[in-house]
Amino acid sequence: MEILLIENVTHLGVRGDVVNVKDGYARNFLLPRKMALPVTAGNKRQIELEKVRAEKLRAKELADAKSLAEKIEAVSLAVTKKAGENGHLFGSVTNADVAELFKGKGFTLDRRDITVPHIKDAGTYTVEVRLYSGVHAKVSLEVSAAAAE
Repeated sequence: MEILLIENVTHLGVRGDVVNVKDGYARNFLLPRKMALPVTAGNKRQIELEKVRAEKLRAKELADAKSLAEKIEAVSLAVTKKAGENGHLFGSVTNADVAELFKGKGFTLDRRDITVPHIKDAGTYTVEVRLYSGVHAKVSLEVSAAAAE
């Protein structure tokens, strides 16, 4: 079935694309969630308007994401975790921890968009934040160890 995407759909396409999907996927998932429209003779004009609108919106979202990336890269984060005598952390620093740090700085980010390296020791690490397709921000994360009681 040929459909027009109204929203960005992971692994399928972006807003404004016309794609072919299986009938069941379109009928049972995309169409009921208002993520797509079927391509019919009556929708052709609407599809053209949707493509123009989607292109303008995509350009605006890209500009906003680049602006946000600059603001995020200016921030440096610091976290203190309990550690053993050898400096090895009890637990690790996760993307949810980093999302909370960003929240404290005034940025609301989804934890799934944050890529954190495996952190088990104190030190300085680079965290990557995915903001938009092709727009990533790298932030410095300072991890310090606190003595366990």
